[in-house]
Amino acid sequence: MARIAYRAVMKLLSLNLGRPKAVDCTDQAEGVTGIDKRPVDGPVRVSAPGPKGVGASGVAGDSVCELRHHGGDDQAVYAFAREDLDDWERELGRPLAAGTFGENLTTEGVDVSGARIGERWRVGSELVLEVTSGRIPCLTFQGHMGEKGWVRRFTRKGAPGAYLRVIEPGEIRPGDPIEIVHRPAHEVTVAFEFRAMTTERQLLPRVLAAGDALHPEARETARTYVEKYGTDTG
Repeated sequence: MARIAYRAVMKLLSLNLGRPKAVDCTDQAEGVTGIDKRPVDGPVRVSAPGPKGVGASGVAGDSVCELRHHGGDDQAVYAFAREDLDDWERELGRPLAAGTFGENLTTEGVDVSGARIGERWRVGSELVLEVTSGRIPCLTFQGHMGEKGWVRRFTRKGAPGAYLRVIEPGEIRPGDPIEIVHRPAHEVTVAFEFRAMTTERQLLPRVLAAGDALHPEARETARTYVEKYGTDTG
């Protein structure tokens, strides 16, 4: 895949919220999902929602319907790069509006999947977020997109976008600048962690270099792998 060019100016291009919507492509108890997110003007407050299974979205007014798999402090916000949406537009041959992938933040100029686990972003003047992991695609996402084999295609692309936790709460709105205020020295990017969790499991021992910033579920997966197979990455 050709390298996508990101602009020097980093900003929040679109802020997107979802409302519960009945669909056939979810095993959520009530048959609803909040994946269909739409742009709003803001300001919108972002704060830590609480533990997974109890807390939902960190973005006020945004619905997370399947609390078993989504939401919670370590998945409080989902970000996806406009540049990667544009790449998918070219591949799929159809327009993809901001929020189409269920992202809360559609960014411009930010290499979201190239961000390192533990990287911190200041969005606007108050909000500070920390990158925790990549997004694993599910059948609800596939049904929402209406593309045959979407889970496989999205996984193969290897640009999953990033889940983030809230370090300092605050209000944001479209057009707010994004600044990287901390970038760890390790090699574990969102894309690297995603490959380790999906198609290249032999990389799992190396994701532990991200430490406590790594999503707890990914950290537990990596530790279990190491206990079973050791640290040889092949």
